[in-house]
Amino acid sequence: MTSFSCPLPIMNHANVQLAHGSGGKLSADLIAAMILPRFANPALNRLNDQAVLSLPPGRLAFSTDSYVVDPIFFPGGSIGDLAINGTINDVAMSGAMPLFLSVGLILEEGLPMATLHRILVDMERCAVEGGVSIVTGDTKVVPRGKCDKIFINTSGIGVVPEGLDLDASRICPGDQIIVSGTVGDHGLAVLTSREQLSFKTEIQSDTAALHRLVSLMLKTSNQIKVLRDPTRGGVATTLNEFASTSGHGIVVEEAAIPVLPAVRGACDVLGLDPLTVANEGKLLAVVAKDDAARLLAVMQAHALGGESRIIGEVVAEHQGLVALRTGLGVKRILEMPVAEQLPRIC
Repeated sequence: MTSFSCPLPIMNHANVQLAHGSGGKLSADLIAAMILPRFANPALNRLNDQAVLSLPPGRLAFSTDSYVVDPIFFPGGSIGDLAINGTINDVAMSGAMPLFLSVGLILEEGLPMATLHRILVDMERCAVEGGVSIVTGDTKVVPRGKCDKIFINTSGIGVVPEGLDLDASRICPGDQIIVSGTVGDHGLAVLTSREQLSFKTEIQSDTAALHRLVSLMLKTSNQIKVLRDPTRGGVATTLNEFASTSGHGIVVEEAAIPVLPAVRGACDVLGLDPLTVANEGKLLAVVAKDDAARLLAVMQAHALGGESRIIGEVVAEHQGLVALRTGLGVKRILEMPVAEQLPRIC
């Protein structure tokens, strides 16, 4: 069985050198000692500049993302967790089963090898748990100060089952909106760690791979219209994207949206709206009303959906806008955040 707490490999240098990204001997040593032992598979082991892959029948889902989070370790995860889980989720929101990932590492000269090793171990754990293979990649090293410790670029490929078409254009009035759990956890975990803010309860990131939850949902209902993971911009941004694309209005109930007390308290102190804070292990689903209760029950029985709630519905009124009904029964327009409130959270 693979150990995810394996010791640091013996290296000639305790810190990353510019030559580790040069393509020469130190590059080869870095790959052989720290990367291949973590991600070895037939496609990657060839060490070509590309991976030649055999794919099952179906349409391809393809996604790419970059991760620049600060700090690179935070309560509940790391930049390594985010890179793998986030890419799995981006592919999974199409209904695809994620299969293969690429990873590009941009390393700052002087980064401790122990830090890189810890991140690679986190990535290995998430890839193994997610059932995906890292099949190709690249490593570059830049001079001190030209990047902040480590940036990670990823791409992911999955296969979409025949006949499945998840898209916000399919949303209709009457459809129900479900969130898979508490919102705002990730953004607040990163922010409080970055600013060294102390609250009574530590806030943990919700980083997680959602593809198995998605698979279960799709087996339960053929009336799911669209899925999305509300990362940057949070739930507010994703709901506005649904409304804009579909041309319909959306009404959500503030009291129905699950928010951890610690997250709500931190948001109150910091002047933030939890609906605009990023998530990394939650999804929003829009489903036909007749299937909503059945789908919700199945989601709540899953480890990653225990706090799932129906939070609103699609309406014919106020087309293209999202309305939030407050605890006082008053409606207000829920807009996208104008600027990025919390930079470098993913």
